[in-house]
Amino acid sequence: MRLTPRSTLSAAALAVASLTLAACGADATSEASTDLAHEADGDMVVTYNSPAEWANFGEVLSEFSDLAGIAAPNDPKNSGQALAALQTESAAPVADVVYVGIAFANQLVEADLLQPYTPAGAENLDDSNKSPDELWHTVHSGTVAFLVNTDALGDVPVPQSWEDLLDPQYEGMVSYLDPAQAAVGYSVATAANEALGGDLDDWEPGLDYLSKLADNGATTPAQTATASLAQGEIPILIDADFNGYNLQQEGSNIEVVIPEEGSLEIPYVVGLVKDAPHPNNGRNLLDFYFSDAGQKLFSEGFMRPAGEPFPEDVADDVLPATEYERVVTVDYATMGEVQSDFVAEYDQRVR
Repeated sequence: MRLTPRSTLSAAALAVASLTLAACGADATSEASTDLAHEADGDMVVTYNSPAEWANFGEVLSEFSDLAGIAAPNDPKNSGQALAALQTESAAPVADVVYVGIAFANQLVEADLLQPYTPAGAENLDDSNKSPDELWHTVHSGTVAFLVNTDALGDVPVPQSWEDLLDPQYEGMVSYLDPAQAAVGYSVATAANEALGGDLDDWEPGLDYLSKLADNGATTPAQTATASLAQGEIPILIDADFNGYNLQQEGSNIEVVIPEEGSLEIPYVVGLVKDAPHPNNGRNLLDFYFSDAGQKLFSEGFMRPAGEPFPEDVADDVLPATEYERVVTVDYATMGEVQSDFVAEYDQRVR
């Protein structure tokens, strides 16, 4: 399944790219802004949950800004913080675009925080990768994995399974993001539960496991923790695979492990904020995300296009496809619906 017509750049990216090659300075920026697919409504677009080090958002937003002549700053929020901010600001929105893990997508819909828009290039996504009313679309996905700083481990072996992490030799070495705050943290909990025999109706295996992991000293930071992993402050981070691959490219001695018992695919979605202050700029940014240029930049951050394998140009830098045969998907709508119930149980039994 291809994100057609992603094979052709959005009008915004194509037209603006030509202009920026031909001219520079304020005049070029002004001219570029008038040639976007949607007429620019201001000189800025605000997107929530776009840390520069996450999914190559630093390069994605910088390239869009250069092409479109529209400032596109990064934002450090995680999925839960983005949802909370949009709810607080709903009477006077600040953001134009939001990016969250799919478990938070229906919460955005239920809170009436999005407006319909189908980005150019996302028209043919299958039903599992978009909302029925076109309020959100999956832009790419990752996989829950162990990211292991081998320097920080020293002589301790690299863990290969969920069960391994309960061994006392890993006491105090393991972290994963807070499941109540971060989509990837909730995805870690879901991955462990599924791999150990649970499902979305039965969280007992996962809760029992995470309780034991906490007893072995696991910590749950609220924010992206890849810098702490790279510095060795966190020897083992259960997180998205792409964060590990990016650290490898930066020179860190990080090993990415898909646990032997299995793991979970993590789709990430984007949407246009209801009553956004710059809705056309938001539409232009979403078009760019799904264009060839945008998808290439995301793939350089080791994100997989929705419903597709890794692109050929990054396949040699990731684990073999056979390792991903242990990765499952779930009913992500249900996963979102039961999140609050899980978090309530998690707070009682794990924290």
